[in-house]
Amino acid sequence: MSITEFLTPDNWLHSDGGPRYVQLGKRLNEGVDKGLLKAGNSLPPEREIAAITGLSRVTVRKAIQTLADDGIIVQKQGSGSFVASTAPQIEQSLSRLTSFSEDMARRGMVSASIWLERGIFMPSPDEVLALALTSDASVSRIARLRTADEKPMAIERASLSTEMLPNPLLVETSLYEVLEKEGLRPARALQKISAINLEEENARLLDVSPGMAGLRIERTSYLSDGRVVEFTQSIYRGDAYNFVAELRLAKE
Repeated sequence: MSITEFLTPDNWLHSDGGPRYVQLGKRLNEGVDKGLLKAGNSLPPEREIAAITGLSRVTVRKAIQTLADDGIIVQKQGSGSFVASTAPQIEQSLSRLTSFSEDMARRGMVSASIWLERGIFMPSPDEVLALALTSDASVSRIARLRTADEKPMAIERASLSTEMLPNPLLVETSLYEVLEKEGLRPARALQKISAINLEEENARLLDVSPGMAGLRIERTSYLSDGRVVEFTQSIYRGDAYNFVAELRLAKE
């Protein structure tokens, strides 16, 4: 159903239903609850809502303001009104090398995975370069949607040489737990973070609107002897993560 059809007043606006701005606010809130208006979605402009519903712009503005007061809508000066995020806000330190499962457990949150891909494949050129593979090597890949308290948070795609992970089916929850049992837990990593706008498929998996802000994180992890362990490409919700780094003044 389109937002225009949803806001057509025939089925929800009633003469005995109370103040019109309250009825409109409830209808918009219902659209959020049903997923018609997803986190990060912008609301139609006030004049468009007024034209669809037959209500005055003053009534529309008052309805939106009540939703903003309740934290359902976020109003941005010069940009309009947007559906607020329902994802938990996570602060992630850039100075600690931990797994997603460990991060969520430390915060008292329940993490889970929805598998997107898991198996042994021919490596891509990026994987050959990042993992220092020979041209005839194979690569173990695990790709999954990571959730925290049932909210989608990130899409993780990890690649490892079959020397490091000969059987990717062994990974059921934490990759690092599997590596640690074999004495192959990473000791350090190089990480690159880029701001992106989420493409349609990634936005669908993360349950947000296409074009919403996200973070792309590429990480290459190493053993203490310098060997590469994993190459990970992850997409994070931009409304759910804050990455924090401690900086110290360099000694001259």
